[in-house]
Amino acid sequence: MANEGVDAVDIDDLLDRAGFDADRSVLTRRQAEVLALRERGVRQADIADLLGTSRANVSSVESSARDNIEKARETVAFAEALSAPVRIEIAAGTDLYDVPDRVYDACDDAEVKVNHTAPDLMKLVSDEAGDAVQGREVVAAILVGITSTGAVRVRRSE
Repeated sequence: MANEGVDAVDIDDLLDRAGFDADRSVLTRRQAEVLALRERGVRQADIADLLGTSRANVSSVESSARDNIEKARETVAFAEALSAPVRIEIAAGTDLYDVPDRVYDACDDAEVKVNHTAPDLMKLVSDEAGDAVQGREVVAAILVGITSTGAVRVRRSE
C-alpha cells in the first residue's frame, strides 16, 4: 500500500480480517494496529498521523510488538520441545554432520518419521540454532525435537 489513502484505512476491518483477538493475543490492540499497517507498507510517520501520536511512539510500539512476537515463538518452540516424542540433546563440540544420524536413530526408535534429507536437516538445525552453530560445529548445546508429525524444532538448551 502506498502512502496515499492512509486516512481511508479502516483499522478495525483490517484487524478483523486478520483475525486479531485482543483477549487471545500477546499483542496489545495498539501493537496489532501498528504491525498491520506496517505490513501494508505504511510508513511510521503516516501511522503516527493516523493514530494521533508521534513517530517515536510508533517506533517503540512496533519494536515492542516484534519483541512480543519473538517471545511467543520461543514459548511455542519450548512447549513443542517439551511435548515432542523425540528430543535429542546435542552437546557443544558436536560436528553438525553427526546430527542427522542421531536424529534418524532417535526417530526410528520412537517410530516417528522425519521428512528431511541429511543436508536439509543440517541446514534446518544450523539455521534455527542461530549462533549456537558455527560452520560445522555446534558451539553451544542445542535441543532438537521432532513432533509426532515429523516437524523439527531446534532451540538452545543452555
